[in-house]
Amino acid sequence: MTDTSPGQIALIVVLGLVLLFVVVALVRAVRIVPQAVAVIVERLGRYNRTLDAGLHLLIPFVDRVRASVDLREQVVSFPPQPVITSDNLVVSIDTVIYFQVTSPKDAVYEIANYITGIEQLTVTTLRNVIGSMDLEQTLTSRDQINGQLRGVLDEATGKWGIRVNRVELKAIDPPASVQGSMEQQMRAERDRRAAILTAEGVKQSQILTAEGEKQSAILRAEGDAQSAILRAEGEARAILQVFDAVHRGDADPKLLAYQYLQTLPKIASSPSNKMWFLPAELSGALGWLSKGFTGQGEGDGDGYVTRPAGSSPLAAEDLPPTSLTDPGEALAEARRESAAATADATSAGTLTGAPFDPSAERGQRPGVGSSARPAAPAPGPTPAAHAAQPEPPTTGS
Repeated sequence: MTDTSPGQIALIVVLGLVLLFVVVALVRAVRIVPQAVAVIVERLGRYNRTLDAGLHLLIPFVDRVRASVDLREQVVSFPPQPVITSDNLVVSIDTVIYFQVTSPKDAVYEIANYITGIEQLTVTTLRNVIGSMDLEQTLTSRDQINGQLRGVLDEATGKWGIRVNRVELKAIDPPASVQGSMEQQMRAERDRRAAILTAEGVKQSQILTAEGEKQSAILRAEGDAQSAILRAEGEARAILQVFDAVHRGDADPKLLAYQYLQTLPKIASSPSNKMWFLPAELSGALGWLSKGFTGQGEGDGDGYVTRPAGSSPLAAEDLPPTSLTDPGEALAEARRESAAATADATSAGTLTGAPFDPSAERGQRPGVGSSARPAAPAPGPTPAAHAAQPEPPTTGS
């Protein structure tokens, strides 16, 4: 076994240091940049270039990576900020900002921390915008506030190499007392609308009810008018027919005068009548009665004119037309309808195949009780009837 000399040991140490230096130099010289990331490289403390995605070689101990910048769109949510409106109310507003780095060099060298810069710029701009609005405008002008914030932030962050794509207000929280007042206002507004709708409904209901009552009254009046007209026509027809019948029957004036006198006592038949008046024509009636009993008054110039028996002062055209159906025709029509119904029932029972039941027929005849003799059995169907009946369908075996 040979002993190593100090010179050999020093040589080994030097070779190891050289190897370590080469490895470290290679590691520092090779740089792999991922996608959507930009790397800022400085050479001897000054900006040299910006590395894009891919493999890059650097000069060891001369080039140095200053920062890596994410080029993707970023979303930053800031904590709620108290803002005073123009009507001296403090509201808490929570904002969200969407931005993207467009110039990595400016984002690194133009501002120390662009996230903090965007946050503070958003707070100050938001206070300026909200300070010129009252609470109602603040709650109803989200799009307007978003547009103003985006315009101010995009203009201020342009020199930082950042583009603000969108600004959104997540929440606008007024004070608790104001929220209670707003709820009361909304409740009162809803109650007002409900009262208005109820009044409109009542109004429409009353209008429709009045319209219906109006139409009902009109129809009832028309019905009463037509009923009165028809009743008057009927009474006129009856009076004329009675008048005609009296003249055709050649009633004796003595009989008419006697009937007139028999009617007078009926006027005072009610117990409530204390006194009754005799009509002015009573003397005339008595005169007719006396003339009738004495055989005078026929053609004596007192207005009484004799007519032949069975004649009437009314002509046939003097009687008003009637729309009543002749009783004989109505009875004939009823009989025809009864015969047709009986024929239909008989044909229906025959087609069903049910046997004839005399007791059922006896129950349909008026005046025939259970003690009556059973009717004679109906004769069998004729060959023509057999031919008219449809044959039952046959089923295959």
